[in-house]
Amino acid sequence: MNLSLSAFRPRLSALCLVSAVCLLGAVAHAQIAANIVRARISGIDVIAYQTGVRDVVTFRGSLPAGDSLAPPNNLAIPTLVGGMLDKGTTTEDKFAIAQKLDAVGAELSFAVDSTTVTFSGKCLRKDMPLVIGLLAEQLRSPAFSEEEFAKLKKQTAGSLQRALENTGYRAGQAFAEAVYPPGHPNYIPTTEAFLAALDTATVADLRAFHAKYYGPAALTVVAVGDLDVEDLKAEIAKAFAGWTGGVAKPVYPKATPTDADRDQSVFMPDKPNVSVIIGQTSGLKYSDPDAISLRIATTILGSGFTGRLMATVRDKEGLTYGIGSKLTNDTFADGDWRIVANFAPSLLEQGLASTRRELKAWYEQGVTPAELARTKTNLSGSFKVSLATTDGLANAILATVHRGYDLSWLDEYPQKLDAVTLDQVNAAIKKHLNPDNMVLIKAGTVPTAAK
Repeated sequence: MNLSLSAFRPRLSALCLVSAVCLLGAVAHAQIAANIVRARISGIDVIAYQTGVRDVVTFRGSLPAGDSLAPPNNLAIPTLVGGMLDKGTTTEDKFAIAQKLDAVGAELSFAVDSTTVTFSGKCLRKDMPLVIGLLAEQLRSPAFSEEEFAKLKKQTAGSLQRALENTGYRAGQAFAEAVYPPGHPNYIPTTEAFLAALDTATVADLRAFHAKYYGPAALTVVAVGDLDVEDLKAEIAKAFAGWTGGVAKPVYPKATPTDADRDQSVFMPDKPNVSVIIGQTSGLKYSDPDAISLRIATTILGSGFTGRLMATVRDKEGLTYGIGSKLTNDTFADGDWRIVANFAPSLLEQGLASTRRELKAWYEQGVTPAELARTKTNLSGSFKVSLATTDGLANAILATVHRGYDLSWLDEYPQKLDAVTLDQVNAAIKKHLNPDNMVLIKAGTVPTAAK
């Protein structure tokens, strides 16, 4: 589940456009890690980076309280706890909190994924104490109102019921269930199981989970922008004073093989397209040595309009509007490699044949020196551009911490890309992938599938 609860506020959007321009020059000519201030404040890992942008401060953060930590009796609890964070606290209801944020054009939102609860925020420099205070209040003392809880369960159930009509959602769920064993953080239980868990969840369950997993033990707060670092430290120390608890980030075992069918169809009537996933577990975390080589190879096969899949299956043969390949779900645990595509039912078999042909050629012949050089340049440039806003830089800092890197990685990544050789890239393909063992998922009006 991914509960994104933020609302876009026009007042800050104009400032964000300015910040993108102002920050670009500052980051491009400076080492990032050397200018980061990192400190343990009230048990919290606080990471601050002051930029040349005027007035705007961006926040990102997380703590390990995601769906993979659900209690054995109810898999919906982490998602529901995260969903209640912005539904009022023990001292203020949700309307009072929203009014305070709206009055100053600030943003604050929460989301839950398989491993973490994350939060993001943005405000003017002068309003940083307010936003830090509200963040602490919502994390520390959610109200868990019975009335709001009942509403959240209905909203969540409605969202899941609607998702069941989405071919991409159904394909992704079937793929995760096929390649990951139960207990792995990337395994996704059936929607029916989640809906059943919603029915039996109680406020007492939420309070117990919150008491066990929420706390400063592994809480990270990243702040980027026009900030005074000492003021930030002081505000966090004041807002989170006396808070204890939380858990260390779990260490997840690698996925073990499953006995799921290699070819599965999820029949959905009257759909104009069939969502397709071809893939397997990669056995790699993002920080593993071979991951950068395989990521480069995967980009060459299927990233955007320069990838082989789009150039051939879409542009040359006209069989799809969209197709690509990616490595994913590999921040905290070993992830997966997949090709994702959509085909009209009448073009499904032709599209699959074309996709398999390109996959086989890439796997057996590898990539070319020209493709490698172009892709390394593109990836390095995209990475540098992603650091050109407070949002992008805050995201990159938090992702670096999540992946277990030292913050110097932010400066070293372009050099690491440049050092990858053709032999390393082609060897990584053969070492970690096997097209003959990949799972094929088709979701939609599959012509050959039984209803």
